[in-house]
Amino acid sequence: MGMDTSGQGMKSMTFWFLAILVLGVMAYIRHAPSDPTQWHVPIFVTENATYAGGAERFVAGDPGTLMQKLDQIIQSEPRSTQIAGQSEDGHVTYVVRTRWMGYPDYVTVQSAQNGIQIYSRLWFGKSDLGVNANRLDRWIAQLN
Repeated sequence: MGMDTSGQGMKSMTFWFLAILVLGVMAYIRHAPSDPTQWHVPIFVTENATYAGGAERFVAGDPGTLMQKLDQIIQSEPRSTQIAGQSEDGHVTYVVRTRWMGYPDYVTVQSAQNGIQIYSRLWFGKSDLGVNANRLDRWIAQLN
């Protein structure tokens, strides 16, 4: 009496340990601090490309106008924050967090001679399932 020989106690303890571990990892990802020096770096986008963990886009046009319009679009996006640079200076980086888990994606926009370069990438994981490419394409469609 009082002693659990069925192993249910150990299973319950393992379940709760794993649940707390998963919640802890989720909380860390959601609240991990952003280091602007890691993400606000020069980018060199010459053509549109989509990767497992991000996307690059080049938009032709007047760089100043495109930078200003895209800055307004990104700033109005839910869960987006400018972390470094200024659109007026032609180089700015934002963090945009996903809706449910709050995973951070980093978006750098940089002016070029005949347009703007945009690079959006994830921090955690290996694949974003096309989220960054879809977001960039949606923003670019709003520029027109």
